[in-house]
Formats: sequence, structure tokens, C-alpha cells
Amino acid sequence: MDSRDLNLPKYMVYCGVIAGIGAFSNGWTIGSPNVPGDITHNCPTGSQHIQNPAFPDCLPMETSLWGFAVASFCVGGLIGSAVGGSIQTKLGRKLTIIINNIGFIIGAILIGCSVHPAMFIVGRIFCGLSCGLGSLVIPTYLGEISTRKGRGLLGFFNQFFVVTGILLSSVIGLPTATVPLWRVAFAIVAIPAVFQIFAMGTCVESPRWLISVGRIEDALISLQKLRGTADVSNEFFDIVSGQVGKKRAIRLLKENSHEKNLKNLNTDEGFDNNDTEFDSSADYNKKELDAAGGSSDLEAGEDDNEQRPPMSVIQIFRDPVIRKITLIVLFHHVIQQLSGMNAVMYYSTTIFEQAVSHEEAQLMAIYTTLVNFGMSVIAMVFIDRSGRRVLLLASELGTTIFSILLVIGYLYNIPNLLIASVFVYVASFAIGIGPIPWMITSEMTPIEASSSVGAVATAMNWAMNFLIGQIFPIIFAAIQGWSFLIFAVICFTSAVVTFFFLPETKGRAIEDIVASFKKK
Repeated sequence: MDSRDLNLPKYMVYCGVIAGIGAFSNGWTIGSPNVPGDITHNCPTGSQHIQNPAFPDCLPMETSLWGFAVASFCVGGLIGSAVGGSIQTKLGRKLTIIINNIGFIIGAILIGCSVHPAMFIVGRIFCGLSCGLGSLVIPTYLGEISTRKGRGLLGFFNQFFVVTGILLSSVIGLPTATVPLWRVAFAIVAIPAVFQIFAMGTCVESPRWLISVGRIEDALISLQKLRGTADVSNEFFDIVSGQVGKKRAIRLLKENSHEKNLKNLNTDEGFDNNDTEFDSSADYNKKELDAAGGSSDLEAGEDDNEQRPPMSVIQIFRDPVIRKITLIVLFHHVIQQLSGMNAVMYYSTTIFEQAVSHEEAQLMAIYTTLVNFGMSVIAMVFIDRSGRRVLLLASELGTTIFSILLVIGYLYNIPNLLIASVFVYVASFAIGIGPIPWMITSEMTPIEASSSVGAVATAMNWAMNFLIGQIFPIIFAAIQGWSFLIFAVICFTSAVVTFFFLPETKGRAIEDIVASFKKK
């Protein structure tokens, strides 16, 4: 069986689950302050050492300082994602995922043993460093190890584990919202981090990264493990030729004694699989490149015999093809934050208090995480059936409509409409705007540009996350419920851009998607 026809090989899914543990830690870091937050900085006994002589009962902070302490992990996320591109390029995806857990472990220790607000903030920043680096490398790894047919579900693992972490941290937060158990609620993140360090040793490195550093033999072994007993000849050739060009791909396979793989290649791919010599004529070369979707490269004088080195941040904006891909990816990462989801999640209790009591509002806030989780599960089922564009458009239009309804419910004091709008808004976000920007980052970007594009997009995502967390309270205080009308306009604009500019990536090889941009 051709490996390109596979859906979800067991070992590939296993590697995806193990990699997703880092996303779970990310979600735990996001959700851990939600429930025990008040007791953490505003307990009755303050900084006294009543429960434990070594640690104060809590860390008294003014509301503004507590807001910064909670959001400070975004600063770490911005730094981690900004430097993450070069780290995953040099060390590889697997090793980067392993060392990424160090930030979670250090952060958990600092927060769990905090004796001063500054210690708590530094711990949050360390956790944020791992959140930022992980949010870059984990989607990259998932996208690069997956089959074409299973890439949607596997790519969804990142968001699924994030929302799972948020949900469980909120549930665990209920019994730990006491002195001194609030420390446990924050420190638990070290447990999955330690587990992943050892578990990732049982996973393989990304075949695409191995090819990018010239480890052809290791890449083939890695790909074969991921695909089980299926024939990987055609898929392996597609990956190699996508990075080095068709002629050099065949030459590299010959040099590495892979004549068997060459003979197994599908003759429908547009070349003679028995041909081991190369005609140096321009007509033949053009025919070869045209078959690979790269005639424009020939016209531009690109040397097909050269390995394409990793592109810098400056280079991805200079290259006309990669620039188009980068701008599309970057736009959707910005929209993910500007759509207002974090504003809803951070201040859901405040919103619900307009309709119900404070105690009921706290429970409603937890219910929103359940809705987020439940819709993420549903979206996982449909992501490889409906495709990315359909889910993303439905998500953007849904958040547009229910942002408007949320404004109406707020302004006219309609409790049921207010509550329903928040829940359906969260559900709409979960099926598309939440997961798909992370997926298309790896699905649309060639290996030589993936680290730089991913770093720019992820850094921008974290920057917007921090921005929303800081300015939304100011906007909300100034214009109250009208503030969600801003998010409605942003979401509608995003739907228009998605409709006209985002290609469908379902079931398509990364190399094919890049080639389609070249033709345009």
C-alpha cells in the first residue's frame, strides 16, 4: 500500500499524542490562575506563615499587579517563540520538544515555592518561555510527521491538548483554591513536563527536518517507522524533491543506495522511474521541473542541484512565494487573538455577573471551558472531512454573529441571550479560529522557511495575546458591552480574507501547496 493513502498509522498517532503533552502543559499554564487566583493574591491571612513556616499563606498583590503577574507568561511566550525558530532548526523538532519542558519545570518550582510576588512572576515567565517555544515546535512536528489524510486530526492535537489542559486546571482549581493548596495547582505542570522528557525518547525525529540537514538514510528510517509496513517510496521522493528539486532527489537517492525506492516510484508522477542518467539539455530539465510544478524556478535561474538552506526572517519577506504564505499565516495568527476569545475567557466571570450571581458566574466560567473542550472534540471528527476553509469560515461567521448578539444581550440586559451568546461564541471559536492557524502554519510552509515563518507567526500571536490582556479592561471600562462590536468587525473581516486568499490544505502535500503559490 502506498503510504500516501494511509490515514492514521498507530505509531504516528502515538508520536502525536506524546508531542501533544507539551500543549497540555501550555493549557495548564493558561488556565491555572482562573479558579485559585483570588486565594493566591488575596487570602484573609495575607503574607503570614500560618499554614507553613517556610512559605507565606499567599502573595498579596494589588489588582493591577496580579493582572500583570497572570499575563506575564505571555512575555515569556513572546520570547520563546521569537528564538524558537533557530532552536528547532539547529536541534531538530524532537530534541527541542524535550528541552522545552525545562521552562515548565523551573517555573513550577518557582511558583510552588514563591515567597514574594516577584518570584511568582519570574516563574510565570519561565512557564511562558516553554509555552512560546512549544506552540511553535509542536504544531511543526505534528505537521511534518503526519500523513496527508490524517494531517488535520493530528494537527488538531495541539489545540485539543491545550483546551484539555485549560479544562483540567479549572477542575483541579476548585479543590485547590485554598491555603496552601493553591501552590499545588500551579506546580502540577511539572508532572507532564517530566513525563514528556522521557516519553519523547520513544518517538522519531521529523523526516522532513532530517532531510533538510542531509540525513537521508535516517529520514527514510524515520518515515518508515511512522508509516508502518506501507510502501513509502513515493512519499519519500515527494518530500526529498520538495526540498532539493526533482533531479537532485533522484541523485541523492542513488547516492544513498535507494535504487529500490526509485524503482517503486509511481510512473504516473511524470518521469521514467528506470532512468538513472540525466539529460543535460534545457528541454529535458524544463520538462522535469514542469512535472514537479517548478518551471517558474527554472525561468528564474534557480539551481536545482543545490540544497535549499534555512531562510531567515528577512528572506521570507523577500521571496515572493514565501511572502504570500507568510502574510496569510501571520494574518490568521493575529486574528486568533484579536477575535476576542481571550477577552471572553479572561473576563467571562465579569460578563456572567451581569446576568447571574458571583458564585453562579464562577461556575459558568468553568462551563465555558467545557464548551471549548467539547467543541474541540467535535471539530477533530470533521477536520479531515470538511476541510480547513469550511470550518474556519463557519467559525469566523459564528463569532461575528454571536459577538453582535452578546452586545445586544449586554446593552438591553437580556440574561439568557448574554449567557447563550458567550457559550456559542466559544463553541464557534473552538471549531476553527482556535486550532486552524496553528495547523496551516506547518501545512503551507516549506521546510526551509518553516522555522522563520513559524517563529514570526507565533511571536505575533503571543504579542497580540499580551496586548488583549492589557488593553481590553481599559476598553471594557470605557465602552462596556460595545467593546465586543469591535471583535465582530474583526471576525467578519477575517472571514472575507479567508474566503478569497486561504487555499484548502486538506489532503494535499506541503510541496503541492507551495507549488500552487508558485503557479499563481
